[in-house]
Amino acid sequence: MDATGSHRANREYYDAFSENYEAERGHNSVKGYHDMLDELESEFVERYGAGKDVLEVGCGTGLVLERISRFAGSARGIDLSPGMLARARERGLDVSEASATELPFGDNSFDVSCSFKVLAHIPAISTALGEMARVTRPGGIVIAEFYNPNSIRGLIKRYGPAGRIASHAKESDVYTRFDSPKTVEHMAPPGTRLVDSRGVRIVTPSAGFMRLRPLGRLLRRAEGLLADSRLKRFGGFYIAAFRKN
Repeated sequence: MDATGSHRANREYYDAFSENYEAERGHNSVKGYHDMLDELESEFVERYGAGKDVLEVGCGTGLVLERISRFAGSARGIDLSPGMLARARERGLDVSEASATELPFGDNSFDVSCSFKVLAHIPAISTALGEMARVTRPGGIVIAEFYNPNSIRGLIKRYGPAGRIASHAKESDVYTRFDSPKTVEHMAPPGTRLVDSRGVRIVTPSAGFMRLRPLGRLLRRAEGLLADSRLKRFGGFYIAAFRKN
């Protein structure tokens, strides 16, 4: 396993991660840290995808895609990891194995394409964004999430110890890039323009703080209130919405 960002390396990493990926996610951590992230991300998709055809690029085990399926007209997902996809299929979701840099769909197939916690691990990020724009219909929205260096999370991830994601793998075993909101403004895929954004994990120091009651409830409320405020530029996860011309 290495951090080159190649298809093979990323597949190996996420196949290893899939073994324990939901240990603190989904029904194992209702109202916890990851539940909060999934909620804020899927809420943003609903803003543009209610009743529409939505594609999630890098759907993992389907935690966000499952939420999307509740409000979308149709919801499909792709992922590079068979291990992750096996769990998404257990949820009854419409998913397939594919690469973000070569989407197996025709031009103008979806109203909304979205990707969370995936693009930061793709060296050819412009290619992935271009593919998302290609399969999105004119007037539709490309929703892309970036890892923000100008955030508490960004500082911890760049300078703190790498967390362990499996018995034989840690976070430093995967390629990871950070792009500031200022940089993201210039990363719009061809034929699109930036129209909206949201910040996620602005004031939460770490996932562990969400387990402390009532602090966890206060942090969750604060994150919801600040997600679309001017402080969104300091979110550990910065979500940009690009409209296709």
